[in-house]
Amino acid sequence: MILTKEQQEMLDGRDGEDMAKVVKTLVMYGDAFHAQRMVPVTSRYGHLVTSFGLSMLGSVQGLMQELIDSGAVAKQPFSVDPRPLDPNVPASLLQKAVFAFMYSKQKPYEEQLRKMGLMKENAFTCTNYMKEVGNTPKEGDVLSWAESSAVVYANSVLGARCNRNSGLIEMFGSIAGFVPEFGLLTDEGRKATWIVEVKTTRKPEAQLLGSAIGMKVLEEVPYIRGLDRWLGSELTDDVKDYFKDMGAATASNGAVGLYHVEHLTPEAVRLQEQLIRPDARTYVIDDAELARVQNSYPVMWKNKEAKAQLAFIGCPHLSYAQCIRWTQKIREGLIQCNRSKVAVPTVMTTSPAVADEFRKTPDYQVLQRIGVVLSSICPLMYMNNPLCAKMPVITCSNKLRTYTTSRYYTEDEILTYITKGSVKA
Repeated sequence: MILTKEQQEMLDGRDGEDMAKVVKTLVMYGDAFHAQRMVPVTSRYGHLVTSFGLSMLGSVQGLMQELIDSGAVAKQPFSVDPRPLDPNVPASLLQKAVFAFMYSKQKPYEEQLRKMGLMKENAFTCTNYMKEVGNTPKEGDVLSWAESSAVVYANSVLGARCNRNSGLIEMFGSIAGFVPEFGLLTDEGRKATWIVEVKTTRKPEAQLLGSAIGMKVLEEVPYIRGLDRWLGSELTDDVKDYFKDMGAATASNGAVGLYHVEHLTPEAVRLQEQLIRPDARTYVIDDAELARVQNSYPVMWKNKEAKAQLAFIGCPHLSYAQCIRWTQKIREGLIQCNRSKVAVPTVMTTSPAVADEFRKTPDYQVLQRIGVVLSSICPLMYMNNPLCAKMPVITCSNKLRTYTTSRYYTEDEILTYITKGSVKA
């Protein structure tokens, strides 16, 4: 790898031993992917995926402290993935005891995050790019992030440039101020190797469509055609919400870091079919294919006929508009069922910044009356508790389904379940 004079001096120890180790790690990372040079991180803020003070991750906390003590802190303030705990989310006394043990280092770890450069006290969310949070990259910005759902959104919807980094490697990029140039940071690496033809008879479920794409193309780049029939040709806030959920599913059910949507995403609008490689393969998604994909999901519950004990809506975190829409849909569903409260304990998750704005609305009062908990927790971290993993939990998130024992239902099915008490009602 060819380094600049300043980068070489940092590697040689000009800024201390720990900074030299950071740069050496980035060089080794770049070498592994045949990067020829480093490029500056140009975004105003970074993002860190490791938000949890797990008691067994002492090595992470030790590394963070070593960096803090040596002054090798982030050159850019950063947001962090969601906190793992919220006392308002339903949990038994025994489950809470396990949480207390699992995340016993949460408070000291958050203090380390503040010293390292946390952008603000409540910057804990996987949807850090929301305007309420304030960490929205510009088109063309080079990032050093790892959170898969944020990386794919930034690359695809915002037109920024970021590889799917690992945890802490992302922090090293923010500390050094540069990252190795390869993959999705290059023009060639952003070209599509798959053409996905959407030929459904109705608007496809975002999470289900993303799942189908991710499982087919894996880590490659898809160019998606046919969605404008259902979404229009303007990148509105509603379309961005759709892409947020679709992209999270492509990234978790596969390993997609970038997708292009014809007539909608920035690079597809600007470059059109120039983004498609000549040898790109084609994948057709119709109603039957979506049904096949959904029917392929395993049910991880010990008792497959059990009644759901908890429902999670919002993984990734919901937008402000989604909080409003879900509240209204649940309220209307309950009115039709002649119920005053949800039939299944339900948690809607969103970022602290969005939650603060939503709590100012009359809809939040409605949400409280119908018995839904608004939280900024990470549902994945909740389900990592082995006692919670044994519960029959339902979700409309394909990311949560993939990484936990949660059972997937479409948004309409979830709505039926939490308002009527059964998806078959």
